[in-house]
Amino acid sequence: MINNESELSTTLERIRHLHNQLALLRTVETNPVNYRLSSSGFIAEIDRMQLAVREYLSTPAPVSRAG
Repeated sequence: MINNESELSTTLERIRHLHNQLALLRTVETNPVNYRLSSSGFIAEIDRMQLAVREYLSTPAPVSRAG
């Protein structure tokens, strides 16, 4: 669960990192079966984090009141 903008930023950075790792794995793993087995964990984690991002972004930001 993402609770604030800092956590959102961290989660988005982790998603980018996992995408990069997956892209690298794609270039070095030549066996399709091994690739599918290896990549499934990355993809599952990306999906989980993207769901958390969508849930956080689906709620309005709190209104700050200058007083």
